[in-house]
Amino acid sequence: MNPTEWRTYLVTQESRSAGRETAAVVEAALSGGVDAVQLREKGRPARERYELGRRLRDLTADAGVPLIVNDRIDLAAAVDADGVHLGQSDLPAEIARGRLGDEAIVGVSASTVPEARAAAEAGADYLGVGAVYRTGTKDVPDETNGVGPERVAAIADAVDLPVVGIGGIDAGNAGAVTAAGAAGVAVVSAVTAAADPRAAAAELREVVGDGR
Repeated sequence: MNPTEWRTYLVTQESRSAGRETAAVVEAALSGGVDAVQLREKGRPARERYELGRRLRDLTADAGVPLIVNDRIDLAAAVDADGVHLGQSDLPAEIARGRLGDEAIVGVSASTVPEARAAAEAGADYLGVGAVYRTGTKDVPDETNGVGPERVAAIADAVDLPVVGIGGIDAGNAGAVTAAGAAGVAVVSAVTAAADPRAAAAELREVVGDGR
């Protein structure tokens, strides 16, 4: 479960899953070899996210893959997730650590070197860096929507934490992200919207493995 070993990291979003339920997409992606799953599903009621989180907890536990919850420390605790991923506007990493314990995986989004250094000082276990390429998957300020592999390289050089590139990444450009110093890549649509999520996850894992 060490983030330094993650190659492919699936972030869920049912609205970009071609009409399929998130649990079905996650199950297929796990069979394709994803190394981590993040429950995102922003906009869904907390009760629905909790129920989905319990289902994903079972799937990921069976596969031996960590489950991370986006933003919500309380939800991560409620579904017995392995950790939480926090944005710059969320509660600080040290709060998550205090609530979830020393064994929890705490990830933090960073798009600049100062943000990355602050996250490292706060005790983050890994960084989600991006958006590497321009993306419409979520609201991203223009100044950080498409920071490029160059920013990944700058952040990877600045901190002693594994970096996961995110934003607009697919099998066609993932190699450039790992070549810049990322341990792995996080994706939404490249897997969730694929005709065959299992095959898409397997292809992405192969590309990232070749680039590491």
